[in-house]
Amino acid sequence: MGTYLLMVIAAVVVWRLYLWSRAPHDAPTRSVALALLSVGLSYPAAMPGGAHGIETLAGHGMARLVQNLLLLLAVYFLMCFYLYSADGPTARRRARREAAVMALVSAAITVAAVTVPGQELGKPYVTVDMTLPQVFLFYTVAGLYLMYAIAAAGWWSARYARMSRRPYATGLWMTAISLGAMAVACAIRAVFVAVRWSGGAVPRPVNTSVSLLLTASSLLFAAGISYSVARARITATRLWLRRRRDHRRLAPLWHLLIEVYPQNELRPASLGFWDRWRARGVHRRYHRRIVECRDGLVDISPYLVGKEDRMTLLDLEPAQLAQRLHAAADMIKNHVPAPRQAVALAVPEGDDRDEDVRQLIAVSEALRLTA
Repeated sequence: MGTYLLMVIAAVVVWRLYLWSRAPHDAPTRSVALALLSVGLSYPAAMPGGAHGIETLAGHGMARLVQNLLLLLAVYFLMCFYLYSADGPTARRRARREAAVMALVSAAITVAAVTVPGQELGKPYVTVDMTLPQVFLFYTVAGLYLMYAIAAAGWWSARYARMSRRPYATGLWMTAISLGAMAVACAIRAVFVAVRWSGGAVPRPVNTSVSLLLTASSLLFAAGISYSVARARITATRLWLRRRRDHRRLAPLWHLLIEVYPQNELRPASLGFWDRWRARGVHRRYHRRIVECRDGLVDISPYLVGKEDRMTLLDLEPAQLAQRLHAAADMIKNHVPAPRQAVALAVPEGDDRDEDVRQLIAVSEALRLTA
Protein backbone atom coordinates (compact mmCIF):
# COMPACT_ATOMS: atom_id res chain seq x y z
CA MET A 1 0.00 0.00 0.00
CA GLY A 2 2.81 2.39 0.93
CA THR A 3 4.56 1.76 -2.39
CA TYR A 4 1.42 2.51 -4.40
CA LEU A 5 0.77 5.70 -2.42
CA LEU A 6 4.37 6.79 -2.99
CA MET A 7 3.94 6.19 -6.72
CA VAL A 8 0.77 8.31 -6.77
CA ILE A 9 2.51 11.11 -4.88
CA ALA A 10 5.48 10.90 -7.25
CA ALA A 11 3.18 11.11 -10.28
CA VAL A 12 1.42 14.20 -8.87
CA VAL A 13 4.76 15.85 -8.09
CA VAL A 14 6.12 15.14 -11.57
CA TRP A 15 2.95 16.55 -13.15
CA ARG A 16 3.13 19.73 -11.09
CA LEU A 17 6.84 20.16 -11.87
CA TYR A 18 5.95 19.80 -15.56
CA LEU A 19 3.31 22.54 -15.23
CA TRP A 20 5.88 24.71 -13.48
CA SER A 21 8.35 24.14 -16.34
CA ARG A 22 5.71 25.43 -18.77
CA ALA A 23 5.15 28.57 -16.67
CA PRO A 24 8.48 29.12 -14.88
CA HIS A 25 7.70 32.73 -13.92
CA ASP A 26 4.22 32.05 -12.51
CA ALA A 27 4.60 32.37 -8.74
CA PRO A 28 1.38 30.49 -7.72
CA THR A 29 2.27 27.55 -9.99
CA ARG A 30 5.79 27.49 -8.59
CA SER A 31 4.49 27.56 -5.02
CA VAL A 32 2.14 24.61 -5.58
CA ALA A 33 4.89 22.61 -7.28
CA LEU A 34 7.36 23.23 -4.44
CA ALA A 35 4.73 22.48 -1.78
CA LEU A 36 3.91 19.12 -3.37
CA LEU A 37 7.61 18.39 -3.92
CA SER A 38 8.25 19.00 -0.22
CA VAL A 39 5.36 16.72 0.76
CA GLY A 40 6.58 14.10 -1.71
CA LEU A 41 10.09 14.15 -0.23
CA SER A 42 8.80 14.06 3.36
CA TYR A 43 6.88 10.82 2.77
CA PRO A 44 9.97 8.62 2.11
CA ALA A 45 11.69 10.25 5.10
CA ALA A 46 8.85 8.98 7.32
CA MET A 47 8.97 5.42 5.95
CA PRO A 48 11.08 2.86 7.84
CA GLY A 49 13.51 2.35 4.98
CA GLY A 50 14.00 6.06 4.32
CA ALA A 51 14.30 6.90 8.02
CA HIS A 52 16.89 4.16 8.52
CA GLY A 53 18.94 5.46 5.60
CA ILE A 54 18.87 9.05 6.86
CA GLU A 55 19.79 8.05 10.41
CA THR A 56 22.61 5.84 9.15
CA LEU A 57 24.13 8.82 7.32
CA ALA A 58 23.26 11.69 9.69
CA GLY A 59 22.60 10.13 13.09
CA HIS A 60 19.64 9.17 15.26
CA GLY A 61 16.66 11.47 15.16
CA MET A 62 17.70 13.16 11.94
CA ALA A 63 14.94 11.46 9.94
CA ARG A 64 12.36 13.10 12.19
CA LEU A 65 14.14 16.44 11.72
CA VAL A 66 14.26 16.08 7.91
CA GLN A 67 10.59 15.10 7.79
CA ASN A 68 9.54 18.11 9.85
CA LEU A 69 11.73 20.53 7.90
CA LEU A 70 10.11 19.34 4.68
CA LEU A 71 6.64 19.73 6.19
CA LEU A 72 7.51 23.28 7.26
CA LEU A 73 8.58 24.01 3.68
CA ALA A 74 5.38 22.47 2.36
CA VAL A 75 3.05 24.62 4.47
CA TYR A 76 5.18 27.70 3.77
CA PHE A 77 4.86 27.22 0.02
CA LEU A 78 1.15 26.49 0.45
CA MET A 79 0.78 29.83 2.19
CA CYS A 80 2.83 31.47 -0.59
CA PHE A 81 0.40 30.11 -3.16
CA TYR A 82 -2.42 32.11 -1.60
CA LEU A 83 -0.22 35.18 -1.11
CA TYR A 84 0.83 35.25 -4.76
CA SER A 85 -2.67 34.38 -5.95
CA ALA A 86 -3.94 37.55 -4.28
CA ASP A 87 -1.56 39.39 -6.63
CA GLY A 88 -1.32 42.34 -4.31
CA PRO A 89 1.65 44.71 -4.25
CA THR A 90 2.68 43.41 -0.83
CA ALA A 91 2.61 39.71 -1.74
CA ARG A 92 6.34 39.46 -2.42
CA ARG A 93 7.27 41.35 0.75
CA ARG A 94 4.88 39.23 2.82
CA ALA A 95 6.36 36.06 1.32
CA ARG A 96 9.87 37.21 2.28
CA ARG A 97 8.74 37.92 5.85
CA GLU A 98 7.11 34.52 6.07
CA ALA A 99 10.30 32.94 4.71
CA ALA A 100 12.28 34.62 7.50
CA VAL A 101 9.86 33.27 10.12
CA MET A 102 10.05 29.78 8.62
CA ALA A 103 13.86 29.98 8.59
CA LEU A 104 13.93 30.91 12.30
CA VAL A 105 11.57 28.04 13.14
CA SER A 106 13.71 25.62 11.10
CA ALA A 107 16.87 26.81 12.83
CA ALA A 108 15.25 26.41 16.25
CA ILE A 109 14.08 22.83 15.71
CA THR A 110 17.41 21.93 14.10
CA VAL A 111 19.34 23.12 17.16
CA ALA A 112 16.90 21.24 19.40
CA ALA A 113 17.22 18.05 17.35
CA VAL A 114 21.02 17.96 17.24
CA THR A 115 21.26 18.53 21.01
CA VAL A 116 18.77 15.84 22.06
CA PRO A 117 20.67 13.29 24.16
CA GLY A 118 20.89 9.70 22.95
CA GLN A 119 18.30 8.31 20.54
CA GLU A 120 15.26 9.93 22.14
CA LEU A 121 14.09 11.96 19.13
CA GLY A 122 14.02 8.84 16.96
CA LYS A 123 11.27 7.29 19.12
CA PRO A 124 7.60 7.42 18.05
CA TYR A 125 5.62 10.50 18.99
CA VAL A 126 3.47 8.68 21.58
CA THR A 127 6.50 7.32 23.49
CA VAL A 128 9.13 10.07 23.17
CA ASP A 129 10.12 11.75 26.45
CA MET A 130 8.57 15.22 26.27
CA THR A 131 10.09 16.24 29.60
CA LEU A 132 13.42 16.74 27.84
CA PRO A 133 13.69 20.49 27.00
CA GLN A 134 15.05 19.86 23.50
CA VAL A 135 12.25 17.42 22.63
CA PHE A 136 9.63 19.77 24.05
CA LEU A 137 11.08 22.69 22.07
CA PHE A 138 11.25 20.61 18.88
CA TYR A 139 7.60 19.50 18.94
CA THR A 140 6.21 22.77 20.30
CA VAL A 141 7.90 25.12 17.84
CA ALA A 142 7.27 22.88 14.82
CA GLY A 143 3.65 22.22 15.85
CA LEU A 144 2.82 25.89 16.47
CA TYR A 145 4.29 26.96 13.14
CA LEU A 146 2.37 24.23 11.31
CA MET A 147 -0.81 25.36 13.06
CA TYR A 148 -0.19 29.00 12.10
CA ALA A 149 0.65 28.31 8.43
CA ILE A 150 -2.18 25.82 7.92
CA ALA A 151 -4.71 28.12 9.60
CA ALA A 152 -3.58 31.03 7.38
CA ALA A 153 -3.96 28.87 4.26
CA GLY A 154 -7.40 27.76 5.46
CA TRP A 155 -8.45 31.37 5.97
CA TRP A 156 -7.37 32.24 2.43
CA SER A 157 -9.20 29.19 1.07
CA ALA A 158 -12.43 30.25 2.78
CA ARG A 159 -12.01 33.78 1.47
CA TYR A 160 -11.58 32.59 -2.12
CA ALA A 161 -14.44 30.12 -1.70
CA ARG A 162 -16.83 32.97 -0.85
CA MET A 163 -15.76 34.82 -4.00
CA SER A 164 -15.92 31.81 -6.34
CA ARG A 165 -18.64 29.87 -8.12
CA ARG A 166 -19.14 26.14 -8.43
CA PRO A 167 -17.33 23.84 -8.96
CA TYR A 168 -14.36 25.93 -7.77
CA ALA A 169 -16.19 27.10 -4.65
CA THR A 170 -17.00 23.50 -3.67
CA GLY A 171 -13.36 22.44 -3.91
CA LEU A 172 -12.19 25.53 -2.03
CA TRP A 173 -14.69 24.95 0.79
CA MET A 174 -13.51 21.35 1.09
CA THR A 175 -9.93 22.63 1.23
CA ALA A 176 -10.77 25.30 3.80
CA ILE A 177 -12.59 22.84 6.07
CA SER A 178 -9.77 20.32 5.84
CA LEU A 179 -7.11 22.93 6.60
CA GLY A 180 -9.17 24.19 9.54
CA ALA A 181 -9.40 20.64 10.89
CA MET A 182 -5.64 20.21 10.46
CA ALA A 183 -5.00 23.44 12.35
CA VAL A 184 -7.26 22.28 15.18
CA ALA A 185 -5.42 18.95 15.29
CA CYS A 186 -2.07 20.77 15.48
CA ALA A 187 -3.39 22.96 18.31
CA ILE A 188 -4.61 19.89 20.22
CA ARG A 189 -1.23 18.23 19.78
CA ALA A 190 0.46 21.35 21.10
CA VAL A 191 -1.68 20.99 24.24
CA PHE A 192 -0.70 17.31 24.46
CA VAL A 193 2.99 18.27 24.28
CA ALA A 194 2.52 20.77 27.11
CA VAL A 195 0.68 18.19 29.22
CA ARG A 196 3.38 15.57 28.72
CA TRP A 197 6.16 18.13 29.35
CA SER A 198 4.61 18.93 32.71
CA GLY A 199 4.62 15.24 33.60
CA GLY A 200 1.04 14.40 32.71
CA ALA A 201 -0.14 11.64 30.39
CA VAL A 202 -2.43 11.67 27.38
CA PRO A 203 -4.71 8.62 27.01
CA ARG A 204 -3.90 6.54 23.95
CA PRO A 205 -7.51 6.69 22.60
CA VAL A 206 -7.30 10.50 22.65
CA ASN A 207 -4.01 10.40 20.74
CA THR A 208 -5.56 7.98 18.27
CA SER A 209 -8.57 10.25 17.76
CA VAL A 210 -6.37 13.22 16.91
CA SER A 211 -4.36 11.06 14.51
CA LEU A 212 -7.59 9.99 12.81
CA LEU A 213 -8.63 13.66 12.56
CA LEU A 214 -5.34 14.46 10.85
CA THR A 215 -5.74 11.52 8.47
CA ALA A 216 -9.34 12.40 7.60
CA SER A 217 -8.55 16.08 7.10
CA SER A 218 -5.56 15.17 4.91
CA LEU A 219 -7.79 13.03 2.70
CA LEU A 220 -10.39 15.82 2.53
CA PHE A 221 -7.63 18.27 1.62
CA ALA A 222 -6.47 16.02 -1.22
CA ALA A 223 -10.07 15.73 -2.43
CA GLY A 224 -10.59 19.49 -2.18
CA ILE A 225 -7.56 20.51 -4.22
CA SER A 226 -8.45 17.85 -6.81
CA TYR A 227 -12.20 18.49 -6.99
CA SER A 228 -12.38 21.30 -9.54
CA VAL A 229 -9.67 19.72 -11.70
CA ALA A 230 -11.44 16.35 -11.59
CA ARG A 231 -14.80 17.96 -12.45
CA ALA A 232 -13.25 19.82 -15.37
CA ARG A 233 -11.53 16.65 -16.57
CA ILE A 234 -14.77 14.65 -16.35
CA THR A 235 -16.64 17.33 -18.31
CA ALA A 236 -13.89 17.45 -20.94
CA THR A 237 -13.89 13.65 -21.21
CA ARG A 238 -17.66 13.53 -21.68
CA LEU A 239 -17.41 16.16 -24.42
CA TRP A 240 -14.54 14.20 -26.04
CA LEU A 241 -16.59 10.99 -26.03
CA ARG A 242 -19.70 12.72 -27.40
CA ARG A 243 -17.81 14.35 -30.24
CA ARG A 244 -16.06 11.11 -31.17
CA ARG A 245 -19.47 9.42 -31.30
CA ASP A 246 -21.05 12.23 -33.32
CA HIS A 247 -18.10 12.21 -35.70
CA ARG A 248 -18.77 8.53 -36.42
CA ARG A 249 -22.54 9.08 -36.71
CA LEU A 250 -21.95 11.76 -39.37
CA ALA A 251 -19.90 9.35 -41.46
CA PRO A 252 -22.71 8.17 -43.86
CA LEU A 253 -23.66 11.75 -44.78
CA TRP A 254 -20.02 12.80 -45.04
CA HIS A 255 -19.05 9.88 -47.28
CA LEU A 256 -21.94 10.53 -49.68
CA LEU A 257 -21.14 14.25 -49.97
CA ILE A 258 -17.36 13.86 -50.26
CA GLU A 259 -17.81 11.19 -52.92
CA VAL A 260 -19.60 13.64 -55.20
CA TYR A 261 -17.76 16.79 -54.06
CA PRO A 262 -14.22 15.67 -53.14
CA GLN A 263 -12.96 19.26 -53.33
CA ASN A 264 -14.92 20.04 -50.14
CA GLU A 265 -12.71 17.80 -48.03
CA LEU A 266 -10.55 20.03 -45.89
CA ARG A 267 -6.91 19.22 -45.41
CA PRO A 268 -6.29 17.83 -41.90
CA ALA A 269 -3.95 19.79 -39.65
CA SER A 270 -2.20 16.60 -38.57
CA LEU A 271 -1.97 13.08 -39.93
CA GLY A 272 -0.36 11.54 -36.84
CA PHE A 273 -1.79 8.43 -35.20
CA TRP A 274 -2.18 10.09 -31.81
CA ASP A 275 -4.15 12.97 -33.35
CA ARG A 276 -7.12 10.58 -33.59
CA TRP A 277 -7.16 10.26 -29.80
CA ARG A 278 -5.87 13.57 -28.47
CA ALA A 279 -8.60 15.96 -27.34
CA ARG A 280 -7.48 18.73 -29.67
CA GLY A 281 -7.38 16.36 -32.64
CA VAL A 282 -10.85 14.94 -31.86
CA HIS A 283 -12.42 18.40 -31.57
CA ARG A 284 -10.68 19.57 -34.73
CA ARG A 285 -11.88 16.58 -36.78
CA TYR A 286 -15.40 16.97 -35.37
CA HIS A 287 -15.69 20.62 -36.40
CA ARG A 288 -14.06 19.91 -39.77
CA ARG A 289 -16.61 17.20 -40.52
CA ILE A 290 -19.52 19.53 -39.68
CA VAL A 291 -18.15 22.20 -42.05
CA GLU A 292 -17.59 19.63 -44.80
CA CYS A 293 -21.13 18.28 -44.41
CA ARG A 294 -22.63 21.77 -44.48
CA ASP A 295 -20.63 22.75 -47.57
CA GLY A 296 -21.63 19.54 -49.31
CA LEU A 297 -25.31 20.04 -48.51
CA VAL A 298 -25.20 23.55 -49.97
CA ASP A 299 -23.58 22.22 -53.16
CA ILE A 300 -26.01 19.31 -53.58
CA SER A 301 -29.18 21.23 -52.67
CA PRO A 302 -30.06 22.26 -56.29
CA TYR A 303 -30.62 18.57 -57.11
CA LEU A 304 -32.98 17.87 -54.24
CA VAL A 305 -36.17 19.76 -55.11
CA GLY A 306 -37.82 19.72 -58.51
CA LYS A 307 -39.93 22.46 -60.05
CA GLU A 308 -43.10 20.49 -59.44
CA ASP A 309 -42.51 20.20 -55.68
CA ARG A 310 -44.74 22.40 -53.56
CA MET A 311 -42.76 21.86 -50.35
CA THR A 312 -39.40 23.31 -49.43
CA LEU A 313 -36.41 21.33 -48.24
CA LEU A 314 -37.00 22.63 -44.73
CA ASP A 315 -40.29 20.72 -44.72
CA LEU A 316 -38.64 17.38 -45.49
CA GLU A 317 -38.21 14.75 -42.82
CA PRO A 318 -34.69 13.29 -42.43
CA ALA A 319 -35.79 10.01 -44.10
CA GLN A 320 -37.25 11.87 -47.11
CA LEU A 321 -34.14 14.00 -47.39
CA ALA A 322 -31.95 10.90 -47.24
CA GLN A 323 -33.79 9.34 -50.18
CA ARG A 324 -33.39 12.49 -52.23
CA LEU A 325 -29.71 12.69 -51.33
CA HIS A 326 -29.16 9.22 -52.78
CA ALA A 327 -30.97 10.24 -55.97
CA ALA A 328 -29.09 13.54 -56.18
CA ALA A 329 -25.74 11.76 -55.79
CA ASP A 330 -26.62 9.49 -58.70
CA MET A 331 -27.56 12.52 -60.84
CA ILE A 332 -24.24 14.20 -60.11
CA LYS A 333 -22.30 11.03 -60.95
CA ASN A 334 -24.16 10.96 -64.28
CA HIS A 335 -23.18 14.62 -64.91
CA VAL A 336 -26.77 15.91 -64.87
CA PRO A 337 -26.75 19.76 -64.77
CA ALA A 338 -28.06 21.42 -61.64
CA PRO A 339 -31.75 22.25 -62.19
CA ARG A 340 -31.86 25.25 -59.85
CA GLN A 341 -29.86 27.38 -57.45
CA ALA A 342 -28.67 26.31 -54.01
CA VAL A 343 -31.26 26.33 -51.21
CA ALA A 344 -31.19 25.84 -47.47
CA LEU A 345 -31.85 22.42 -45.96
CA ALA A 346 -31.67 20.68 -42.59
CA VAL A 347 -31.40 24.07 -40.91
CA PRO A 348 -32.30 24.30 -37.20
CA GLU A 349 -34.34 27.08 -35.71
CA GLY A 350 -32.16 29.78 -34.19
CA ASP A 351 -28.36 29.72 -33.85
CA ASP A 352 -28.08 26.63 -31.65
CA ARG A 353 -24.96 24.76 -32.82
CA ASP A 354 -25.95 21.57 -31.01
CA GLU A 355 -29.33 21.57 -32.76
CA ASP A 356 -27.52 22.05 -36.05
CA VAL A 357 -25.43 18.96 -35.37
CA ARG A 358 -28.52 16.98 -34.33
CA GLN A 359 -30.16 17.84 -37.68
CA LEU A 360 -27.10 16.62 -39.57
CA ILE A 361 -26.92 13.44 -37.50
CA ALA A 362 -30.63 12.74 -38.12
CA VAL A 363 -30.06 12.95 -41.89
CA SER A 364 -26.90 10.84 -41.61
CA GLU A 365 -28.69 8.16 -39.57
CA ALA A 366 -31.48 8.07 -42.15
CA LEU A 367 -28.88 7.61 -44.89
CA ARG A 368 -27.37 4.70 -42.97
CA LEU A 369 -30.77 3.02 -42.68
CA THR A 370 -31.57 3.47 -46.38
CA ALA A 371 -28.16 2.45 -47.68
